[in-house]
Amino acid sequence: MSRVASRYFFSLIFLMVATGLTGTARAQGDKAAAAGDAKSSATVTGSQAQPTDEIDPLKRAPNEKQKKQQKKSLKIELSKTYKKWLNEDVVWIITDEERAAFKQLSNDEERDNFIEAFWQRRDPTPDTEENEYKEEHYRRIAYANEHFPAGIPGWKSDRGRIYIMYGPADEVDSHPSGGTYERPMEEGGGETSTFPFEDWRYRYLEGIGQEVIIEFVDTCMCGDFHMTMDRSEKDALLETPNAGLTMYEQMGLSSKASRFTGGGLERLGAGPNSSNLQTKQFDRLEQFAKLQAPPPVKFKDLEEIVNTKLITNLMPFDVRSDFVKVTGDTVLVPITIQMKYRDITFSNKDGVQRGTVNIFGRVTTLTGKVVQTFEDTAQVDVPAELLARAAENSSVYWKALPLRPGRYKVEIAVKDVNGDRKGLWSRGIVVPEYSDDKLSTSSLIVADQMEAVPTKDVSTGNFVIGLTKVRPRVAPADGKPALFKRNKDQKVNFWMQVYNLGVDDKTHKPSATFEFDIVNIATNKPVVQKTESTEQMGNVGEQVTLQKSIASANLPPGVYKIQIKVNDNVSKQTVDPSATFAVE
Repeated sequence: MSRVASRYFFSLIFLMVATGLTGTARAQGDKAAAAGDAKSSATVTGSQAQPTDEIDPLKRAPNEKQKKQQKKSLKIELSKTYKKWLNEDVVWIITDEERAAFKQLSNDEERDNFIEAFWQRRDPTPDTEENEYKEEHYRRIAYANEHFPAGIPGWKSDRGRIYIMYGPADEVDSHPSGGTYERPMEEGGGETSTFPFEDWRYRYLEGIGQEVIIEFVDTCMCGDFHMTMDRSEKDALLETPNAGLTMYEQMGLSSKASRFTGGGLERLGAGPNSSNLQTKQFDRLEQFAKLQAPPPVKFKDLEEIVNTKLITNLMPFDVRSDFVKVTGDTVLVPITIQMKYRDITFSNKDGVQRGTVNIFGRVTTLTGKVVQTFEDTAQVDVPAELLARAAENSSVYWKALPLRPGRYKVEIAVKDVNGDRKGLWSRGIVVPEYSDDKLSTSSLIVADQMEAVPTKDVSTGNFVIGLTKVRPRVAPADGKPALFKRNKDQKVNFWMQVYNLGVDDKTHKPSATFEFDIVNIATNKPVVQKTESTEQMGNVGEQVTLQKSIASANLPPGVYKIQIKVNDNVSKQTVDPSATFAVE
């Protein structure tokens, strides 16, 4: 047999054997499958077979161990979210008490409620949907991350922390490259070379003080400006012998070595105004410590009410705010507080019934910076025999605050001294900007008293605006209009100022008309209609004060709307402010 034929013969035999083995295996498998099907059919009698997707590993229900693992993973993931909020988002503004309370919460629902309440407590305008404080806070974080990174996120740096807590400084003295520096006399005078540094000056920081100067020094020359209370730390020649001498050291009146032997917080050399440095070290240490922590919670009883908004024995009162232009960038904001006699506790003082109310007010910006605060005590004396009849009378307190145009939050707390009742009022206000080219007006004030004041009292005293005493009638908090009694002695007064009337180029005088309309809201019928013009008023300028009065006895009981329409014939502009009041 040839070699090729032999190879073909053995291959044929191998193929036959392999085919036979395969057929045997397949036959055995078919028998086993048939037996399994028979057994399965016998077991599942009277029921349908399970759907095939029930045994899909991807859709199989997890066992108890897997469920616990999934819950644990979810808890870890959620805890990261809350930890980030606590340790990053609000790390510089949350108080120690709030932090401790947050850590005691047991579930995510409580944490969510806490976070919502955290921002609500800081919302300068709680009556609006927007939370300006929250928006400003996250804007500051973004700004810090963009401008103050130094190998770490900007919010972690000292400059980022101060910026997030207190906002932009009122003044920044920046030396980004360091170099030659002429020391001020209080640091010893003389010339030296410095590391990069910045001085941030704040005119006022609540809980810290006025004229707060914070110094940041970059001693590593790497952009990492850290806050320091040692002003000599920026001196690059501090440890270089006979270099960067102060004025006294140059004159031989002091030795540079004494900087390192005198002790104290700072290593500033002696100079003409450095004799009191030691006495100021405790002040610098105290300021540094306060800046390291969130603003402290140190309030008197009424301040505590303003901040916590927790009142158990409520004392009702009403508040009104008005706006009167003073200069181009300053607006007078009179705050009028009205309290009913029936809500004040009177005590007998030498035969006279006296009620005493303590008042605390605070005005803050959207960022929480305190702009104005005021404290005062209002007293009311009533003869004992007239107290019962005077229960519906009101005590009115007035405070005028100069503010710049912008959005503010006004918080007022009152305390009935004799009865120990307390009340809180909190609102957001927008102080208008009176531009020079736009016709505008002050608030239209509906007043129960309006009279000229003596020359010596112009622009001074309660309720005095310019040449006139104007006491507003405050509308109640329930939304009803200000109420006047219908009698012959009661007048309903209207006061308003008009600004930026156009002046004719030929006559050099304004030309405008003023339409006064009082309409009964129920009948929509006019009760009073009157028109005046600048020509009738004599010598007037760009600003005009409008004053009108009407006896309440001439008005039937009802609710009225007063509208004053100003038509400027020169600038072709029109304004028509209005106000409502009621007569009974």
